[in-house]
Amino acid sequence: MRSGGGCRVRLICGAAAAALLAGESAAQEATGATPLGRLVLGAGAEKVAIDTPQAVTVLEQEDIDREQPRTAGDLFDSVPGVQAGGSSRVTGETFNIRGIGNAEPASQSRVVVNVDGTPKFFEQYRTGTFFGDPALYKRVEVLRGPASSTLYGSGAIGGVINFTTKDAADFLAPGETGALRFSGDYASNGDGAGGGVIFATRPREGAEFLFALNRDTSGDIEDGDGATLPGTDFDRLSGLVKGTFRFGEVQDQALRLSYSRTEGDQEDTTVDQTGGSIGFSGTADFKTRDETAVVAYSHAGAGNPWLDLEVTLSWSDTEVVKDDFSNAFACGLGRAQILCDNEAAYETVTLKAENTVAFGGGAWENYLTFGAQLSEQERTATSSEGPMDFHPEGTDTRAALYAQGEFIHESGLTLIPGLRLERIEQEPGAAAAAAGGQDESFTAVSPKIAALYEVNERWSVFGSLARTERAPTLDELYSTQGSTPVRGAPGTFLSARQPSLALDPETATTAELGFAYAGRDVLAQGDSLEAKVTAFHNAIDDLIGTTPRATGPNPAPVPYFSNIDEARIWGAELEAAYDAERWFSRAAYALVRSEDEATGETLTDTPADTLALTLGGRMPEHGLRYGWRGTWAADITTEFDATSADGYVTHDLFLDWTPERGPLEGVTVNLAVENLTDASYRPNLQLDEAPGRSFKVALTREFSW
Repeated sequence: MRSGGGCRVRLICGAAAAALLAGESAAQEATGATPLGRLVLGAGAEKVAIDTPQAVTVLEQEDIDREQPRTAGDLFDSVPGVQAGGSSRVTGETFNIRGIGNAEPASQSRVVVNVDGTPKFFEQYRTGTFFGDPALYKRVEVLRGPASSTLYGSGAIGGVINFTTKDAADFLAPGETGALRFSGDYASNGDGAGGGVIFATRPREGAEFLFALNRDTSGDIEDGDGATLPGTDFDRLSGLVKGTFRFGEVQDQALRLSYSRTEGDQEDTTVDQTGGSIGFSGTADFKTRDETAVVAYSHAGAGNPWLDLEVTLSWSDTEVVKDDFSNAFACGLGRAQILCDNEAAYETVTLKAENTVAFGGGAWENYLTFGAQLSEQERTATSSEGPMDFHPEGTDTRAALYAQGEFIHESGLTLIPGLRLERIEQEPGAAAAAAGGQDESFTAVSPKIAALYEVNERWSVFGSLARTERAPTLDELYSTQGSTPVRGAPGTFLSARQPSLALDPETATTAELGFAYAGRDVLAQGDSLEAKVTAFHNAIDDLIGTTPRATGPNPAPVPYFSNIDEARIWGAELEAAYDAERWFSRAAYALVRSEDEATGETLTDTPADTLALTLGGRMPEHGLRYGWRGTWAADITTEFDATSADGYVTHDLFLDWTPERGPLEGVTVNLAVENLTDASYRPNLQLDEAPGRSFKVALTREFSW
């Protein structure tokens, strides 16, 4: 394990690692293992969240189980500055971090998403971008802001979301050779039901295997007024196969192999999955498939401070097939090709090698992480009428070198500089090239500097300055569109759109300042109180958007996209947690402000101010955990009516029961009531009403030997 630096950090890291290996029980949680005390694996040298000079939130298996998530976006209800946008539909998953990211094409390239270190990306007209089943994951890290570009890729203007799949070791205690876990759940809203089975085995020391299979279904859900939200029914099947082999004299080397697959099936669902209720587009049948395969070798270099190596080869393939359109009569070239039977896919191969060395002398303890990453992503998109001009095919190839240091002084000062150089080559497919597309190349530079100073054992202050560049996507470079008739004005047309070959990369520069508090024995013996406050300012230049189109009998063509705007986004976040033997509380507050420099208005993707507050208690002698969560959102008006919304308040209740002895030992029951008052509301970044009240129950039973 890499040290986080500093005596206090090393002690906390050791405690957190022990909790992870043993599984966090309610009793362990009461010793201070709050979300801010969890290890951050994706920030270079390992450290706990509160000691990271960046806004970071870590969700563990217990959080995922208690949320009983229908979609991955459900996991972020208590994470400040993060929202799921688009809709409540399974195929409408998009992510917004600090006002960056929405459902429109290319926007999701501003938020980097990884599964087991594998980049995941998909874009198609109002379809959503992420299709993974949350039942496969044991851990989610959210790193807010572009400082994460150093390790994860240029263009992470909003930040990075890392999903980690389950491991056999999560279910096998030392000395055990096998484990079985059965699970089932039910949600009253939509009459949804699901079930899964996990088998973990350790046939010999150093070899572990995991097999997981999940199935869940749901009918259409209802909003708080009892109205059906069309297109929210689904049928989903997912699976995971994973093997880990440890070897070497002290087993400091490992080979990990994993493959996961999620398939979704929706019949007569809305074509506009992220675009509100049924309109002109009507309905269609959707079939989705998302696959991820990883081969990873690691060498911890026991006793060798110059070696902590990980090499990863990964493959990702995401496909969406649409057919049986209710409005297929409008299908046709020059009309509405999006209503033709079509399929779109992204296939990505990535090779990444990363090493961390430890060195120092005197008053300094130092770490240097450096690596290289190569990737090739191929986009295919076609319809029954042939290639789609507004969804161009093409290839995106990237090569990057990066380095990040961590220099820790015994006085409590930590400095983290970083730099990433990335070369991006874009090549149009045959149809896009025939329409005028040409090979394009960009060089993106992402530097950063961050610092944290421990004022004393409880208080610390931190700050960072980071810059990143986002190269245009295949959509932005090569999309085209013919001239369009203007309704009600015979003989008048909107200008045609050509490839956008003169685009400059977007540039984002972000400054952060904040402070953190970590106290023990604050109100009672053995309790903990942790809080982290972060203020940020993000300046985005050369923002890419659709080019205004002229009208007339024969208007001149224009590029589809152009660098038309500049934006400023600023705000503050609070994440806090109190933990005692019998009581706990959590708070997450996010305030985001923005301005379109051209119009002075609030940007379309800006989220409303939100506060999520959780209060709960425990009865350790009975294995009970219970509580309430309230969420408040303020009114907001943006430059787009569809993302302006009234404020709202919701209330949730939860109760978990895990008997530690007796015939029910190994059973866990999770009960929850979401939207207790059946409130009718719409989160401003979603174009549908939110789900109404739902009673949820989840049951798991584990066996081990």
